[in-house]
Amino acid sequence: MTEKAERKRYRLLTGPDDAAFCARVSQALEEGYELYGSPAIAMDNGQVIVAQAVILKSET
Repeated sequence: MTEKAERKRYRLLTGPDDAAFCARVSQALEEGYELYGSPAIAMDNGQVIVAQAVILKSET
């Protein structure tokens, strides 16, 4: 099985709104994922939490 076939077609990245989260989203984009929909934002005990869905680009 190829590396691309082993990866999930859909991922939801979540975490604190910080540079590490941005790096995770950037890494997913470099791996061939595309942003899917708008990001979401929430507060958890005063901390900003964000979420971004990504999907794997179709080869067809």
